Amino acid sequence: MIEGILETALYADDLDKAEAFYDDVLGLEKIRRGGNRHLFYRCGSGVLLIFNPAETETAIADDPFPVPTHGAKGPGHVCFIVRDDDLDAMRSRLQEAGIPVEAELTWPNGARSIYFRDPAGNSLECASRTLWTS
Repeated sequence: MIEGILETALYADDLDKAEAFYDDVLGLEKIRRGGNRHLFYRCGSGVLLIFNPAETETAIADDPFPVPTHGAKGPGHVCFIVRDDDLDAMRSRLQEAGIPVEAELTWPNGARSIYFRDPAGNSLECASRTLWTS
């Protein structure tokens, strides 16, 4: 039975810009960078994978871990859990970095979300842990 999400992936053509954003603006803990192919970040108990789609559409010759090729076009979406009392601090952190907040919502159950974009145009959300509770 499925218990949760272990990892989720976003795609970015420019890993240097993505790395600066996820390291410096969001402050995520980088697990590693694999050249111009991928970035991996610790995100709570899960992992955020950021792939360069031009690289992951091609298989690596003699790869000891032959993961199937993959890639995506257009912006993706991920929602990060943020403690309620940290949402305002995250909004301020984004504004100080010049990252516009596109939307700020309070859901019917009282959970709050803020939406913004990474340098690749992916839609990112920070939300209360209670977002999906009734």
